[in-house]
Amino acid sequence: MSTRLNPYISFKDDARPAMEFYRDVFGGELNISTFGEFGDKDAPGADGVMHAMLETPQGFTLMGADTPPGMEHNPGTNFSVSLSGDDGDELRGWFAKLADGGQIAVPLEKQMWGDEFGMCTDRFGVGWMVNIAGAPA
Repeated sequence: MSTRLNPYISFKDDARPAMEFYRDVFGGELNISTFGEFGDKDAPGADGVMHAMLETPQGFTLMGADTPPGMEHNPGTNFSVSLSGDDGDELRGWFAKLADGGQIAVPLEKQMWGDEFGMCTDRFGVGWMVNIAGAPA
């Protein structure tokens, strides 16, 4: 897998219809995972979108999710740039450089879905999400 860079949009409780709309606009394959699939299926917000990825025939990739309960949603600044791939050394290095002088919101570490993941805001106020694919099961 090569490294991918794409936009990641945060929504307030309407990620599913938004991502379905973008699929209707651009075409392609849409995959959606809910918070409940990776946690308590009966918890508030369990049916919310934890991660959605649209891959279009033109080669576009658009990702999105509902803002988790307890996190702030800021329309107008509700996007990040996502870096994802399987070259852990390269992605860890980029995360460290992006976070230098900025702020780490989620340390880059192994997550419940098996990948390493972290979030930071660089010194210019741009949000970044880094995901390093875990070993296939």
